[in-house]
Amino acid sequence: MVWRIAAASEFLVITGWGIPDIKLAKKAWIYPGQSFSRIDMTPVNYELDVQAMSAEKLQFKLPAVFTNGPRADDPEALIKYARLVHSQGKHSAHVNDLVKGIIEGETRVLAASMTMEEIFKGTKEFKTEVFGKVQLELDEFGLRIYNANVKQLVDIPGHEYFSFLGKKVQQEAANAAKVAVAEAKYNGNVGEKERKGLTLQNAVKVDADTKVLSLKQQQIAREQELQTDAETKVFENTRKAEIAMADAELAKKSAFWSQEAEVAKIQSVNAAKMKEAELQRQLQIRYAETETERLRASEVVPATIKYEKSIQGAKSQVVQRKQAAEATLFENQRQSDAITYQAERTAEARKQAADAQAYAILKAADAKLYETQKQAEGLMAMAEAKAAMVDMLLNELKGDYRSLHDFLLLDLGIYQDMARINAEAIKGLSPKISIWDTSSNPHSAGVDNGMAGSSCNNALEQLSHIYKALPPLFNTVQEQTGITPSPFIASLPP
Repeated sequence: MVWRIAAASEFLVITGWGIPDIKLAKKAWIYPGQSFSRIDMTPVNYELDVQAMSAEKLQFKLPAVFTNGPRADDPEALIKYARLVHSQGKHSAHVNDLVKGIIEGETRVLAASMTMEEIFKGTKEFKTEVFGKVQLELDEFGLRIYNANVKQLVDIPGHEYFSFLGKKVQQEAANAAKVAVAEAKYNGNVGEKERKGLTLQNAVKVDADTKVLSLKQQQIAREQELQTDAETKVFENTRKAEIAMADAELAKKSAFWSQEAEVAKIQSVNAAKMKEAELQRQLQIRYAETETERLRASEVVPATIKYEKSIQGAKSQVVQRKQAAEATLFENQRQSDAITYQAERTAEARKQAADAQAYAILKAADAKLYETQKQAEGLMAMAEAKAAMVDMLLNELKGDYRSLHDFLLLDLGIYQDMARINAEAIKGLSPKISIWDTSSNPHSAGVDNGMAGSSCNNALEQLSHIYKALPPLFNTVQEQTGITPSPFIASLPP
């Protein structure tokens, strides 16, 4: 038993005793009956020079470098890679031929489905397609493409497509350069002439603009002069109006002040008179107050004493009445409480009686409901039994509904009831029966009536039959209903 450790870029591949397939580890004990080997995980470059053919049957070489290596993050892919390189090593001819064969085969298949123009112009898309298809095949061996570098496409001797294509591009570039030079010369000559023409046009335009600007300046100066004169006139008129308004205001104020002086004079006279009247009124008030005090001393004081005595007597009466009222109120309240208590007891008794009655009604309703339910169950059971009986009878009668109908009518006594009802309906009746024969040949009457005129030879015979049938018909109506027909009709001979 030995202890083995793999390098940083290696894995130990252990097989043998106790391992059903392959075991991968970075370090492990190697027991007797087991063997191990090391696999290198570093990527490997595969340089290829693929000779392929496009869809137009044009051959070319595609130099490429693919960098492949195992998937270190996928245990299942590592096991596939270990099976591939365990005994031969990653640099063995077998592994190289396998990887190169996959890359060359997928590249040729993809190139055969594309034109040379598509391959040349879409190198990036071509590389992506090759990368994807090759990766699908390498997944079967646990390998992945880390990098794919497709180099420049190269011609095969005898198939110089890219050479001719390069010459074509060079010639097109030379022609484009010549066209560009001629275009530049043309643009230079035309531009020079255009510049001269624009210079003359701009000079004429500047002169015209200068004249227009001069006229505009003169017009503006004239307008400003007229505007100044108008503003001067307006200012003078405004000043005159203001002076007139000031004179009018002065006259108005003078009149107002004169009026104010007159009013002040009148107010001073009236104020003196009002002051005199006020003094006279105060004097009268003083006289009245003196007289009032005298009368109060002689008459009001005795009346006040008498009033206070009456107030004291009234207060004592009020106290007595209040005490009597409180006693009466207490007695009434006590009686009211007794009546309220009695009413509450009566209401409680009525409530209990009502509850008992409601309980009895509820129980009676429950009993009625139970009885109804049982009756319904009985009816349902009877209906089910009758349905079963009908099914059984139908089966016995082989589905003959008419026979079943007759049996049910007999079983239920319907025929007996019908006979009894009909017998009771005609009991006590005396029906009158009239029989007449209007034909001369009784044996042929039924034939004549059944044919509905087919045996009559002419219209006269039909009228004769109708005429003969009227008298017996009227006699029958008279016998059955008691109605007498018109004398004219009744007198017709039979």
